[in-house]
Parts: sequence; C-alpha cells; structure tokens
Amino acid sequence: MPIPDGVVLLLVLLLSIYLCLLPLKPVVALPLHTNSRWIVDEDGARVKLACVNWPSHQEAAVAEGLSNHPVDLISKRIASLGFNCVRLTLPLFLATDQSLASLTVRQSFQRLGLLESLAGFQANNPSMLDLPLTSAYQAVVSNLADNNMMVILETHFSKPSFHGNDIFGDQYFNPDLWVKGLTRMATVFSGVPNVVGMSLRNEYMQKGAEVVHSANPDILVIISGLSDGTDLSFLLNQQLELKFTGKLVLEMLWHGLRAGRARETSNPNKVCGRVVDSIMRRGGVLLQQGWPLMFVSELGLDDNRNLNFFFGLAAELDFDWALRTVEETNGLMNWNSSFFQRISALQSPLQGPNVSQVRPHKIIFHPSTGLCILLESWAKPLKLGPCTESDAWGYPPKTVGLGKPAKLSIICTEPGSNWDIISDSKMYLSTKLGDSTTVCLDVDSSSSIVTDACKCLGRDDMCDPGSQWFKVVDSTNISRRPIG
Repeated sequence: MPIPDGVVLLLVLLLSIYLCLLPLKPVVALPLHTNSRWIVDEDGARVKLACVNWPSHQEAAVAEGLSNHPVDLISKRIASLGFNCVRLTLPLFLATDQSLASLTVRQSFQRLGLLESLAGFQANNPSMLDLPLTSAYQAVVSNLADNNMMVILETHFSKPSFHGNDIFGDQYFNPDLWVKGLTRMATVFSGVPNVVGMSLRNEYMQKGAEVVHSANPDILVIISGLSDGTDLSFLLNQQLELKFTGKLVLEMLWHGLRAGRARETSNPNKVCGRVVDSIMRRGGVLLQQGWPLMFVSELGLDDNRNLNFFFGLAAELDFDWALRTVEETNGLMNWNSSFFQRISALQSPLQGPNVSQVRPHKIIFHPSTGLCILLESWAKPLKLGPCTESDAWGYPPKTVGLGKPAKLSIICTEPGSNWDIISDSKMYLSTKLGDSTTVCLDVDSSSSIVTDACKCLGRDDMCDPGSQWFKVVDSTNISRRPIG
C-alpha cells in the first residue's frame, strides 16, 4: 500500500530536523600555538598533527594526482583515512620567479610536453586548468579547507624538480631570494585559517623564522635539522634566539632507507635498537626538554619491520608526524585498509598538556597491527582490539604455558606473572615459566594473546619479529576504568 504524500513529507521533515540536531564534527579552534612540547589550539586542547605529504614541487609545479582525480576526491580520501593535516610542498620559485608564477596549469604541462597529463587534468579539474600556478596551489589549499584539513606549507624546494633539486645543498638556493620567497608565501596565506604552519629548511633558520612570523604571526614556524634534516642535537647546547614565542616547532626527517641498508646484514632487533638510539640522540631527547617535535617519515609501505619499530616509537613518544611514504598521490588513493588500521591509533593524541588533570595509565600497543591488548573479561584470554577501547593496565598478563592463551591475574608472585622488556629493540614482553623456560607475548591468527618461544633473538637477519613486538605506552587519554 503506497504511503500518502503527506506522510512522506512529514518523514522527510522529521529526518531533516534530526540531521540538523546531530552534533557537528569537532573543529579545531585555530590558530595553533605551542605549550611546552605540545601543539595546542586556542582553547589549550592538544592538536596532534597527523599529516601526509602531497607533492606540489615537481616539474609542473602542480599538486600531484590532479590529472587522475578531482581535487575534492583526493582531499576527501585523505580526510577519510584519518589524517587531519596535509604537508603541501611547493617550489619557492613560485614566489620569486614571475615567469614561472604567471604560467597557467595548461601552459606548464604544455612546456614540458605532458600532453597526456594535460588531457587528464582537463577531464578531472577543468576549472583549474587555466589558473596561474600560484592560484592553482591556492585552490588546493582552499579545497582542503572545505574538507576540514589543516595545511603546512613545505618550502624546502627552490626550483620545480622531480628530485627536489637536492633539498640540502640546493644549487639554486639563494639566501636573499629564499627570505623573499618565504615572506611572500607567508603573506599570501595570512588570514587563511587552515594554513597552520610553514616548514623551513635549515639554512639561515633564525632569519627565516623571524620573517615568516612577522609576515604571518598566526602560523607555526617549523624548522628542520642538519644532516639532511635528520639531526637537531645542536639545539642541546645552542639556543635559538627568536623575538617570538609559542610558535616554534622542530621537524626531524627519518629516512627508512638508512635503516634498510643496516637491516640487510643485521638482526632486526639490533637494527631497531641502533636506529632508535640514533633518533633519540639526534632529536628525540628534545621532547623531554619541552620542545614540540614533528617527525617526517620516508618509510615505504612495504618496509614492514622498519615501520613496526617506527610506529612503536611514535606511540611511546606520542609525537606529531607526517608520512612521506608515497610520492605519487595516486598511491594514496590505493593504500589498503590494513595499513590505516596500523596508524589509526597514532592519529589521535595518547597524551596531552593537562596531565595533572588526568591520572596517567598504561596501554599495550602492538605496532604490527596498530591494535592494543584488551580485556574482555577476567575469565577470557586477552585479545587485540582498537586502542580506543583499551583498559588502563595495572596488573600484568599471566601465562600458564608455552603456546597457551594469556589471561589476567591479581597474583603477581607466581611463575609467568613477572614480565621484562628484553632485546635491543626493547619491544618484547618476556617472562619465565615454572620450568624456567623463557617465553614472550605473541599474537595468534585469531588475534588472541598467547605466549610462545621468543623469536628473532639470534643471528637470523631475515626473521620478522612483528607479532611479538609490543610497546607499553603512557596515556592520559583512556576513558575506561583502570585494571588494578
């Protein structure tokens, strides 16, 4: 029997009212500033920057992927994957070379003979095709704003180039033009709320920081380190003398290739230990001194073991971060869901500036899956699940035998109840059974927590310890009751 038109209209009206009453997606109170080691909004709440690079510095000087997808589709894809920020690269020649800046997108493709890319751009983003390159860049920033995405202007490049014209040691680098370009770009985006920061290369960092802040005092000034952006340790003994406060963020690049070369001839636990020690010496220690620090990772998605210990460190230190895993934006459109499960726990804050108001807790993070150990009930084995559902750990797991499920116990004096963090990686939770057998926490095929013989502690360089790598992480963001 058909529904009368009046009833349909009433249902539509009620649905509209219901949708209007739904809470809106939380919006960050911009602009951002710093509070000790944290980036916070105007209300003082922590804002954890979880960013992805979107290259716009290559030969055509146009954001990658726009010949294959509409700009709004890419922006929505980035937002849907849990990122809140895009690190949008640009060549500073757009701000200093009028002959380049005045080119339209169409002309830029034509001069390079990129006719196929031109046709794709015409099909996917026709409204941008005849914009000057600078306006096209602004249009991408505007579309990201429409999708609630914050933007960091990444200004490490001078001339548009596929290889970035050797960012550190750039033959086209001119200090005066660099300062001029920074000033212009900071001025262009003054008053654009979603542009929250500008990332500077390390040459003449103090002068660059001052001119950017003077031109646009609302944005964070992000300074990279020495040695290809990997070393900030000079700040341990040398203070930056700046006229402004509350806006400076440090940035440290982490090149997965270097760890990969070491991995070829070394046990993964030893590689992990060496690389993490290097990261802490070169910059991680600055977090403990109250510096806000953002890591930019150049890991590849297939670099599983390096990703595991990087994600473990990211959970432990809870730093802001940006992925530089895909040079082609098309890759972003095809990343698999399991990867984003792994990083989802790292996209939200685990800690924050208001520690005195929240009792710190422990969670047990599994980097290989991006999940945490959960307690369903005291009678059931422990399982992996979303970290947002994690309890606050007070009692340790208890094992009853090799290959057996781990459960919780309030008796901490029996064998299998006292756990140590072992190996150079410091990512195994190990205990001794009643017969003195050493076992480690592991994850079985059903995501249950079991105990098994500790693996990859010998000389096997090709062994993958991922299932047994865990991190015990401090958190002030647990809503469920503490265990113990």
